[in-house]
Amino acid sequence: MNSRTSKITVTRPFLPPLKEFEPFLEKIWKNKWVTNKGPFHQEFEEALREYLGVPYISLFSNGTLALLTALQALRISGEVITTPYSFVATTHALYWNGIKPIFVDIEPRTLTLDPRRIEAAITPQTTAILGVHVYGNSCLTDEIQKIADIYGLKVIYDAAHAFGVTQNGRSILNFGDLSVLSFHGTKVFNTFEGGAIVSHDLVTKQRIDFLKNFGFADEVTVVGPGINGKMNEFQAAMGLLQLKYIDTLIQKRKMISEYYKQGLHHIKGLHFLDEPDNVQYNYSYFPIFINHNLFGFSRDQVYEKLKEKNIWGRRYFYPLISEFPTYRGLPSSQKENLKVAHQASESVICLPLFPDLTQKEMRRVVRAVREMAGHGITAVSGVKELNKIIANE
Repeated sequence: MNSRTSKITVTRPFLPPLKEFEPFLEKIWKNKWVTNKGPFHQEFEEALREYLGVPYISLFSNGTLALLTALQALRISGEVITTPYSFVATTHALYWNGIKPIFVDIEPRTLTLDPRRIEAAITPQTTAILGVHVYGNSCLTDEIQKIADIYGLKVIYDAAHAFGVTQNGRSILNFGDLSVLSFHGTKVFNTFEGGAIVSHDLVTKQRIDFLKNFGFADEVTVVGPGINGKMNEFQAAMGLLQLKYIDTLIQKRKMISEYYKQGLHHIKGLHFLDEPDNVQYNYSYFPIFINHNLFGFSRDQVYEKLKEKNIWGRRYFYPLISEFPTYRGLPSSQKENLKVAHQASESVICLPLFPDLTQKEMRRVVRAVREMAGHGITAVSGVKELNKIIANE
């Protein structure tokens, strides 16, 4: 490892100026109301609902508890069709609810659930489809919904990567029966930890809100076996402050992504995901995909060589969930059934991407990748212009 250069991590949480957070802390100290749907919780829930353009939203202390509760709220049981190409919490939520995950392959354009593979996986025990909007890329929601309607299945979307993403001007959080968000420190929008469920009617929202507070409907009435998933006032206050900055942060992420694309385009054996014109992204991650034969190094070699230069990318998602001991014995985990997912998992590496990434750090990342490919950093189209734009931010 090169100790002469600072470490560049794959992500880094944005934290607003501490002085701007202090008035929120003073109010919390004054109110002595730190949890249980305090004033900041109520204000943040409404502000977030309006910002995202969704009908109802319920705040949680983290995204995993939100996903666990979403499955409970819809009374999901039996088998659920899902993707192996995600963070393991997606499938763990099924496991903790006593639900059997059925893995199907992903489609190569978005790396999300392939609708063409879903019908063959449906059995009499299937009750739902759990899709993941990978890197903010939307699942093929219309096709998935058609299948769900034919077979009477619920649809839940793990939208941990999809904060603020729209398709044809509409939030992708409005698809399916429920969508689940994460506000973890690694995400585009963070409340330190945190999460939320987007629902479409008041009755469902009320059930979710009961379940996240031990099942209490009132002081003496418990309507179900709930959990403690409530977001506290510190998280909610941070969320309110983060909303002030989120549009600027997404724009910075976009500039960094454009910088990478300009600096790394036309390199043999290195590929990016396409961005459809009808989607407004949040640029949550910048994955590249390495073809060993054409690039000259394997993905793992690229990962290790970047670390030698103190650049810490992430093989996100590797291994597949279906490869972990808890799940690899399932019939649906067999490699021959998940060919696209395995190909993506074995070739992907996410480059560092966060709003505070400096121009110097971006150049280091681009230079390191290009040097491995046998290219120099000079005369890269558009990079000088992007340097000027980013320097003026």
